[in-house]
Amino acid sequence: MNCIIIEDQLPAQRILKRYIEDIGTLNLVGTFSNALQALDTINSQKIDLLFLDIHLPKLSGIDFLKTLPNSPYVILTTAFSDYALESYEFNVVDYLLKPFSFERFVKAVSKVTTLTNAAPPAKSEEKHNLDLFIKSGYEHIRISLTDIFYIKSDADYTEIHLSDKKHLSSETLKNWEEKLGNQRFLRVHKSFLVNTDKIVKLVGNQIHLNDDTTIPIGRAYKEILSQKYLQ
Repeated sequence: MNCIIIEDQLPAQRILKRYIEDIGTLNLVGTFSNALQALDTINSQKIDLLFLDIHLPKLSGIDFLKTLPNSPYVILTTAFSDYALESYEFNVVDYLLKPFSFERFVKAVSKVTTLTNAAPPAKSEEKHNLDLFIKSGYEHIRISLTDIFYIKSDADYTEIHLSDKKHLSSETLKNWEEKLGNQRFLRVHKSFLVNTDKIVKLVGNQIHLNDDTTIPIGRAYKEILSQKYLQ
């Protein structure tokens, strides 16, 4: 498994490196003193496991996890237990309190190995892709793609409509289309991106969703819808 260390304390870095070297199944790709330095590596390489401290300069470990829509498996390494409950909202496998022994380290890594072997990577990746974090105001909120009915452009922001609520996002509809545009989400109007799984019927120039919402069909997008549904 490819892994990286994000830890700002040099003694802790040295211990983690030594422990990783002693386990033949781990390949250390990089060591970073803060989370922002690790972003390029996480985005450009296949990283399976992240050893992450919580108290880091510039951006805390928990806040960093909130920015990752598809994070690797995570083992938190920290001297503080205060964030244990919150951390398990993310892809956290274990929580190592410093100072931890090699035996405890091996136990944590074994949990990751078990999870990796339990399901094929493709299915694991598919599961991760069903969730994403959206920035709404000062918060990063985790939502499931399957819960989104449609996204509407409104002036300088977009509205993400779920079955019982909506979130405001500063991202443009074009950005959402590039991020989500696939077999599930389809641009049907200059102001609307729709989850096609929620479509019940097409009537004239309108789409009816299964929550009784009606969405207009833009003239430029009608042919695409016809090709997809009216063959």
